[in-house]
Amino acid sequence: MRQTLDAFVAGLPAYLATPARVLLILLMAGIALRLVPRAISRVRRAVEARQESAEDGRRVQTLSRVIRYVVTVAVTVVAGILILGEFGVSVAPILGAAGVVGIALGFGAQSLVKDYFTGFFLLLENQIRVGDVVEAGGKSGVVEELTLRYLRLRDYSGNVHYVPNGNISVVTNMSLGFAQAVIDAGVAYGEDIDRVVAVMRQVGEELRRDDAFSAKILDALEVAGVDRWADSAVVIRCRFKVMPLEQWNVRREYLRRLKMAFDREGIEIPFPHVKLVMPSKDA
Repeated sequence: MRQTLDAFVAGLPAYLATPARVLLILLMAGIALRLVPRAISRVRRAVEARQESAEDGRRVQTLSRVIRYVVTVAVTVVAGILILGEFGVSVAPILGAAGVVGIALGFGAQSLVKDYFTGFFLLLENQIRVGDVVEAGGKSGVVEELTLRYLRLRDYSGNVHYVPNGNISVVTNMSLGFAQAVIDAGVAYGEDIDRVVAVMRQVGEELRRDDAFSAKILDALEVAGVDRWADSAVVIRCRFKVMPLEQWNVRREYLRRLKMAFDREGIEIPFPHVKLVMPSKDA
């Protein structure tokens, strides 16, 4: 770049050399900041089109955002150093001082350094991608942005949470590969459990054959059986293996259909009640 600058100002008067160099640096930096993101976007789309799954595509998208951020910072820093050099400011002492200051800041801002290292490994190990539903740092929601510094989540209520990567010790990803829609159905103690299970399987098969849900459900309904004896109900647990992010939709629709099936078959869905036992007068 230095040779380009010298060639550009070779025929200019001396008093215009420095301003011309500065303008050229700013022009080249501006062009780089416009072209590089476009190039990264094109490469991202090309690589994303070759991925075998949507999860890998989201990983490519997340990595491209981080690469674009790093390139932007690098271009800005290089342009700033070149401009300082044009005004006669010695860059070597600044770089040396920046190294010392960087070490000092590294000790004083350990949480910030931890954020960047954690963010790097979150991306490298493919733990979180844009579009995933995760629980991290005590917050949960859809991942809208993941940088080396923070994780941005939007929960079901629309609230946005910014979680520093250094605060993330455990990541629960609810949309990686596949999901399980777990349903607990409570019936009265007087009901025939085998009959109830048969109705649950029938409803599950009808839901799986539905055109709106057939692509979302990956396997037949799996009935685990009686899960527990509650205060006023026998709880039967079952689950569907579904596509990522579809567990809530499938669960809601299955519960809706199961309620109608129980009403049609006369199966009682209990509610909490208290049984009073009165002592006899002879006692």
